Amino acid sequence: MTDNIIEVRNLSTEFKVGKNNNKIVKNVSLDIKKGQILSIVGESGCGKSVTVHSIVNLLPKNGKIISGSANFYADDKVYNLTNMKPFGKQMRKLRGLEIGMIFQDPMQSLNPVYTIGNQIEENIREHRKVSKKQARQIGIEMLKKLGIPEASTRYDNYPHEFSGGMKQRVMIAIAMVNNPNLLIADEPTTALDVTIQAQIMDLMKAMRDNEGKSVVLITHNMGLVAEVANQVAVMYMGRIIEYGEVEDVFKETTHPYTKALLKSVPIPGMDKNKKLATIPGETPDPKDYVKGCEFKNRCPYAKEECGKIDIPLYRIKDNHLARCLLLDGTKEVVNE
Repeated sequence: MTDNIIEVRNLSTEFKVGKNNNKIVKNVSLDIKKGQILSIVGESGCGKSVTVHSIVNLLPKNGKIISGSANFYADDKVYNLTNMKPFGKQMRKLRGLEIGMIFQDPMQSLNPVYTIGNQIEENIREHRKVSKKQARQIGIEMLKKLGIPEASTRYDNYPHEFSGGMKQRVMIAIAMVNNPNLLIADEPTTALDVTIQAQIMDLMKAMRDNEGKSVVLITHNMGLVAEVANQVAVMYMGRIIEYGEVEDVFKETTHPYTKALLKSVPIPGMDKNKKLATIPGETPDPKDYVKGCEFKNRCPYAKEECGKIDIPLYRIKDNHLARCLLLDGTKEVVNE
């Protein structure tokens, strides 16, 4: 048996915009291990959310998986998620019971005409044989775990009666209430204060450490990655450019983009008057084809060759990989 809960191989996704087909996810391969937290990081628009939405086959009408696979392991069975009907019975069961998702924007995910309790109970009773009274109690207990005061009263409120941070906690409750084996969290701590952020992260770590659950954490917060994740995948323009154990990637940072991301993070004790480093230039438009390394126009180490060939993945050590021509001739090329 595999130690992975999901294995993604050569996954590519495109979006039709007008007459153009824009490739947004490019040949992504990664493993999500059982009982561990994988974090996907990168600037806005680098393809983090589209990648996980592709993995669970949850794309808008103009999105399409054009190649690759995502195999999910549950109940001694293997499910190829990319081949399933996106809203078929089997996929709905997996997404609600085995895979929980925390979406980035609770304003668009919560239905304004139903109470918070209705929406939590809908997910519970869709997948578990419990009475309405039992579902209500389960839902209230989940809200209490997430730090919502007067949970039994607030349970019957409508979304407009909650602040942005409280709505985010409700979305987390809906995703976690069925105790899924895999939780996909897309910027789960956005709009939350630091105390609640810590509470949410403690819940995720407890899921991993005490219950053996797996988590995919999408975030801009490199400090959060260092604190809770086991593996990290760094993305740029829909492609994984560095990947490995968090300790390896942070201590032996290889790709210039990963180095730039880490330099832009404030460090405890640093001079408050010192400006944080920034990454020069802008991310290319996804519709524009970029030959060679997509980061070359922003990279201080770029060579002429960087714009001439497709850059392969190189093995730094064990499972630490990076996609950079500076490693050419010094490291093993990984077959993709």
